[in-house]
Amino acid sequence: MKEIIIRETEAGQRLDKFLNRCLPEAGKSFLYKMLRKKNIVLNGKKAEGKELLKCGDSLKFFFSEETMRKFSAAPAGEYPVLDQKYVLYEDEDVLIVNKPAGMLSQKAEQSDVSLAEYLTGYLLKEGAVTSEGLRVFQPGVCNRLDRNTSGIVLSGKHLAAARELSLMLKQRTMKKYYLCLVQGTVQETRRIAGYLRKNPKTNKVTVSDLPAEHASYIETCYEPAAWYEEGTLLKVELITGRTHQIRSHLAYTGHPIAGDVKYGNRKYNQRFEKAYGLRRQFLHAWQVVFPEMEGIFKNLSSKTITAPLPDQLERLLEQLHRQESLHEKS
Repeated sequence: MKEIIIRETEAGQRLDKFLNRCLPEAGKSFLYKMLRKKNIVLNGKKAEGKELLKCGDSLKFFFSEETMRKFSAAPAGEYPVLDQKYVLYEDEDVLIVNKPAGMLSQKAEQSDVSLAEYLTGYLLKEGAVTSEGLRVFQPGVCNRLDRNTSGIVLSGKHLAAARELSLMLKQRTMKKYYLCLVQGTVQETRRIAGYLRKNPKTNKVTVSDLPAEHASYIETCYEPAAWYEEGTLLKVELITGRTHQIRSHLAYTGHPIAGDVKYGNRKYNQRFEKAYGLRRQFLHAWQVVFPEMEGIFKNLSSKTITAPLPDQLERLLEQLHRQESLHEKS
């Protein structure tokens, strides 16, 4: 017999889903059969599988050790560890980090190493999760950024926190701001809307003013933060959150992001690469503003989390500012 006591990081999920994660090689029909026969019991009683687990609940498996090993997931392997310098905020429930450009948020291929693996390694090192706990809850990201976009990524340290963060993102109860450098001069604050359609074969989207089949409504708000001869630094509020929304929406308005090879202007990008060494899109998830909250997120209530610009982007702006100053003096 083996007993598992449900911890806070595992609470809030259905019993059958927990069993599927705990014994992934067993199969659903086998697990339901074991529940019916009371070979798996919850708090000493027969269970159906739809019960929501609570912290402190007891699960008993009347299996042999050999059977448990046969159906269990393989032990957690080695994970890379996220450098502490990328951590923006951390408490017992939430981890907020500043993702560097060039890193995937989540795996695209099985062989990929993404931010999710770095977060897991960091939490294992800090003792916030255990190798055994990874069988039933795998830390991950709640919001995704493109590989070459840097900035704020949110992660829950346990299931309840991850679910709550994902719900806040879905319901848009937190405000998300980005910084980007775009081609041309933008002098007014605008709130723009349109319709975005994704081509899954090319992983590219198109934007239009009118509704279309399989197109999603999008809304983006931006205001100029600084003007340069080479372009405009925009502060962008993401109202809706669709794939490549900021990049494609701004390009559609005639102001593509510097360094964006997919939606940008090739000559503009080449000029920035030659003059400033820019080989990524100048797009940074800069700030998140949380609403008033209670419960597990009370420490984040009304808090603003800011991710400083990467050194390369900061230096680029400084160069643009110096050149602009010299231009003004002459």
